[in-house]
Amino acid sequence: MNFPIKSLTVGALFLTCAATVLAEDKKLDLDECIAIALSDNPTIKIADREVDRVDYSKKEIIGQLLPTIDFGATYNRMLAKQVMYMNMDGLGDFGGMGGGNNSGDNDEANTSRAGKGGDGGIKVGLDNSYSMGFNAALPLIAPQLWKSLSLSDSQILLSVEQAHNSRLEMVNQVKSAYYTLMLAEDSRRVIQESYDMAALNHEIYSKKFAAGAASDYDVLRTSVAMKNIEPELLQADVAIKQARLQLLILMGLDSSYDLRISGRLADYESTMYENTIAIDRDYSNNPQLRLNTIQSKILDQTVKVQKMAWSPTLALTANYNWTSMSNGSPFRNFRWNPYSTIGLSLSVPIFQGGNRWNRIKQAEIQAEEMTWQRENLERSVAMQVDLAVDNIGINVRQISSCSESVAQAERAHSIMEKSFEIGAATYLDLRDSELALTRARLAYFQAIYNYLVANSELELLLGNAPLDKYEKK
Repeated sequence: MNFPIKSLTVGALFLTCAATVLAEDKKLDLDECIAIALSDNPTIKIADREVDRVDYSKKEIIGQLLPTIDFGATYNRMLAKQVMYMNMDGLGDFGGMGGGNNSGDNDEANTSRAGKGGDGGIKVGLDNSYSMGFNAALPLIAPQLWKSLSLSDSQILLSVEQAHNSRLEMVNQVKSAYYTLMLAEDSRRVIQESYDMAALNHEIYSKKFAAGAASDYDVLRTSVAMKNIEPELLQADVAIKQARLQLLILMGLDSSYDLRISGRLADYESTMYENTIAIDRDYSNNPQLRLNTIQSKILDQTVKVQKMAWSPTLALTANYNWTSMSNGSPFRNFRWNPYSTIGLSLSVPIFQGGNRWNRIKQAEIQAEEMTWQRENLERSVAMQVDLAVDNIGINVRQISSCSESVAQAERAHSIMEKSFEIGAATYLDLRDSELALTRARLAYFQAIYNYLVANSELELLLGNAPLDKYEKK
């Protein structure tokens, strides 16, 4: 009776394992890697949270324009009561209580009062005093706070722009890492083909030597040629591992993840001419220039905020309190009496040692410096864009030249193989053609890699990466 349930369980487990295997075997293209990096990389998450933090900072300023309500309570225990004297001249004996004209006629009376209450003063106050209540304040006129709101809006815009720039830089870094991994894998394929050819030649000569048709020197020479390639294979494996780890770090994935990429560098040759012709030199969306624009706006607003410190402020105040005073035990004889007040508090800044003036001058100097920085930044960006476009053009020509070189090297190697088979060429001639073909292929892939990296750098300079496309994946 339990057999169907067990069968279903085993079937579900099999489907789960199959789905896992298919997921692991799935290769990721460039867009998918970028999409993962934009969603999982900690740098992007930090930039997004910074936008939230600045938004809360603005809400904090808004809160300063709202009423503030506080509750407070105090308790005081009288240790030595205060003595009060009253000036009551012309009232007979009561005049001595004020410490007025203590002539010789009143010395006896004063001495009598001093014996009971000191020098005739009256002690006032009770042993315990309590106070508790609510205090409220509402700013009515606060020019500096009002101006700070517009400054907070610009700071939020700055944080948003910085988060946008972080995404642009992440796209550039992921592309560079992806292209590096493709270059490492393509280079390893080329080296592996060279190794396979050397191994095949060594096997052929070993068989000929066993049949007495080749010398021991020929066998040793082919063996040395094969083993000379083995270190290059190991270096290629290390390069692939390093490139894969770098890409995993950018994608925010664990190093144990079996990352596999799709495509090869040669796939980009078909579109390079079209992309090169469509290059736009407009750098108005350059990330650094956009940041500079917002920073200049913030500095101008900072100057205005500092100038608002000269403006008077007016606040509405109100309080409602209860007081109680008693003698003896602090836990008995409470007599609570409420009282309340409402009023206006005006503050007119007059002089603070020149602090406000110095802060204004500092902000003005920073705004002036930012203007000069923008002039220098525009010249620098324009120069970098020109150099990037020139590098792309050079790389395109180099790819075309290397492509022809690979075709010629393949043809030459094919001719040399046939010549070697009929005995018209020596092994050294064959080996030279193999090395020439390997170098031509490696140079071809390197040229494509340089072209792709230069395109990615230009995209970052222009700030025109299609972030929406990546985030929709």
